Amino acid sequence: ANVYRTVNIIMNQSYAVKLELAVEGGSSVEREYYALKELVDIAGLPCLRWFGRESNFDALVIDLLGPLLYQLLQQHQKFCVSTVAYLANQLVSRIEQIHSHGYVHGDIKPQNILMGLGDQCRTIFIVDFGLAQKYRHPTTGNHIPFRQVQCIRGTLAFSSIHSHLGSELGQCDDLESLAYTLIYLVHGSLPWLNKDRRQQVSSILEMKQKIAVEVLCHHTPCELATFLTYTCMLSFSENPDYSYIRSLFSTLG
Repeated sequence: ANVYRTVNIIMNQSYAVKLELAVEGGSSVEREYYALKELVDIAGLPCLRWFGRESNFDALVIDLLGPLLYQLLQQHQKFCVSTVAYLANQLVSRIEQIHSHGYVHGDIKPQNILMGLGDQCRTIFIVDFGLAQKYRHPTTGNHIPFRQVQCIRGTLAFSSIHSHLGSELGQCDDLESLAYTLIYLVHGSLPWLNKDRRQQVSSILEMKQKIAVEVLCHHTPCELATFLTYTCMLSFSENPDYSYIRSLFSTLG
């Protein structure tokens, strides 16, 4: 999907609009619309304004937000520990709320994390729910069974090892992606980011499987290593201890 800034000329109000070619079976923009409808009461998620079809495109209108974390990182090269701790505490709470509504995001990364604007300038937003999916049965509330889906979901650099292996995603996978994101923000890079694109899938998976947590988290607070280790130890259907995770970062702020 492509994202554009648009203006309501009657209200003189700016919004963001996502456009994607409509396809049989539903576009990612359409899937995002249905997810956001169910997540509407969560702070730090984009406010849904309108969804419909224009010409051959699905269009989703949401509130305009501020800069991407990825853009801010390009300006500063890396973030200080206190900033990352501040981001981590909000992001863990956002992910907890998403999970409490029966969804996994499926693509946590710096490009999908934005700052707010105006009165919400200190609020951290998670966006892009085109890959979000339910991990609980809509009627029984039971956790979906583990299965192989034979495809990688998310973005290679930040996706979980389970995703690389073609497994169904659970709550633990969003948190593992968050761990890679936070390490990236502290370091300004990840060891596997410069791999040749033709070898990315296999080489990134191999590095994630083989690299020691202490090496990956070198020159970062030990709490990041503890967090990554914890996420990798969670089972597919296990409910994470979000309070414990927040406690890891509360002392760093």
